[in-house]
Amino acid sequence: MELLSDELTNYLENTCEAENDLLKHINRETHLKVSMPRMLSGHYQGRLLSMISKMISPERILEIGTFTGYATLCLAEGLTENGRIHTIDINVELEDMVRANFKKSEFDSKISYQIGDAKKIIPTLNETFDIVFIDADKKNNATYYEMIMDKVRSGGLILIDNVLWSGKVLDQEKSDQKTSFISNFNEMVSLDQRVEKLILPVRDGLFLVRKK
Repeated sequence: MELLSDELTNYLENTCEAENDLLKHINRETHLKVSMPRMLSGHYQGRLLSMISKMISPERILEIGTFTGYATLCLAEGLTENGRIHTIDINVELEDMVRANFKKSEFDSKISYQIGDAKKIIPTLNETFDIVFIDADKKNNATYYEMIMDKVRSGGLILIDNVLWSGKVLDQEKSDQKTSFISNFNEMVSLDQRVEKLILPVRDGLFLVRKK
């Protein structure tokens, strides 16, 4: 199930801020060279991430799941002068591409990019985060969510991508394992009294969670 038609998606992209040249390059390079390019946040969602970051003016951001660095750079747009974004990914094969893209960016000095298991790296980060973006292996969404909760300041945001899973979350009788992970996670967050929450029907669904 596509949440939005191609025509409506094109309209949304044409009426928001344009991608800069580097983001256009990453978008094109990802689709040409990387398997599963649909994992890229893309133009419209990227502008949403940028807008949220600029509204918060974060000092510290954590991103779990770098992929090719598109969302990283969008989130970095809102960082304060001394701000920093930590981004973690387990895919070593993309490291050279990602580091090359970051070096072309004005935000390169503000990005801490680590390759490895996020479950092992997160406990080593002695930081308090204003924004956390979870966009990695879906089976560990709940694990990452709990691991970062005490590291997010009151009023901070947690964003979780792909929470509508192409509409499969509606089909409880035929759900596969990944869909079950996502459905169970969504239910857990919906019942979590530590946060305020809503799902935005952007691309594949973006959970917007505010810590009380």
